[in-house]
Amino acid sequence: MIQRRKKRTLGWLTAACLALAVAAPAGSQTGAALLGPAPRDAAGRFLNSVGELERAGPGVTLPFFLRRIAGAFRVAPNSPKRVENDGAWLRENARHSQPTVTWVGHATMLVQMAHLTFLTDPIWSATASPLSFLGPRRHVEPGIAIEDLPRIDFVLISHNHYDHLDLPTLEALAKRNPDTRFYVPLNNGELLRREGIENFQEFDWGESIEHDGVQVICLPVQHWSARGLGDERRALWSSWAVISPERRFYFAGDTGAFPGFDAIGRAYGPFDLAAVPIGAYEPVAMMQPSHMNPEEAVEAGRALRARRLVGMHFGTFDLTDEPLDEPPRRFHAAGAAAGYPTEDVWVLDVGEVRTF
Repeated sequence: MIQRRKKRTLGWLTAACLALAVAAPAGSQTGAALLGPAPRDAAGRFLNSVGELERAGPGVTLPFFLRRIAGAFRVAPNSPKRVENDGAWLRENARHSQPTVTWVGHATMLVQMAHLTFLTDPIWSATASPLSFLGPRRHVEPGIAIEDLPRIDFVLISHNHYDHLDLPTLEALAKRNPDTRFYVPLNNGELLRREGIENFQEFDWGESIEHDGVQVICLPVQHWSARGLGDERRALWSSWAVISPERRFYFAGDTGAFPGFDAIGRAYGPFDLAAVPIGAYEPVAMMQPSHMNPEEAVEAGRALRARRLVGMHFGTFDLTDEPLDEPPRRFHAAGAAAGYPTEDVWVLDVGEVRTF
């Protein structure tokens, strides 16, 4: 696990607010095209398809952040199970490319398909914060050591919150293999460049690239961005589709429920596997517009025309008020209620590899 350097002395309370990606009730429909390009306001800041997301009031937010500060110092019960993974099978599979997904933790998925290996929102750090000693801390070790990974062909970043864009991890991946490409939404590249990472490309919603025979597509979600004071919505947020002749994979990143899932499913589905966030949904007044609960995640999977769903974005960091073990239970129940076969709604152990 990577220990974060002590730099950028942003106050932890501010950092925690940003890392948790909290928003409240959405504004009015803007009429912008759901699949891109991303709309902007008069100041050039990016918007969601529903417009700007408003904040919950201090009566909700202040007690919440006090609970989060207290929670940062206690052991979280009922964390996800972790299984040992030394990476040997994955390194060998990189040569044969049986389609697989491995849950490293949080929103970090290692995917192998079409003779390529890629990561989503990789974070190996001990805290989801700019500080190594404060902030939401990791309750489950990464599912595989970074030095045991197969060769990483590319990395997908959904947005710049600290639990999704972790610069120490990206630096380590770039040093490990200078040929690794980093695909980021618009205006996130400068963060990487400041750390000496030059092998990146920025994308607007609807833009795509062919990477060694697979199509990588930047797609919308409903969320927001910020890493410090004054930079809210200056950088874009996104989801991603990776499409080969044999498999279609979708990574939702971090998002609230929104109509764009149906548009994505119609344009690029059906997906063989969709990784959907199922945690960080309480308190509802703060979280609902920018995070999905397990039932909404299943509805998103249906709209995406996904044959199989894998849950993520829960259990690794204790970010919000729901118990760490609640999202998987609700996710399985919601899948069954929506008509998904039990074997097609996945909750992996940290470190578990599954073929799709």
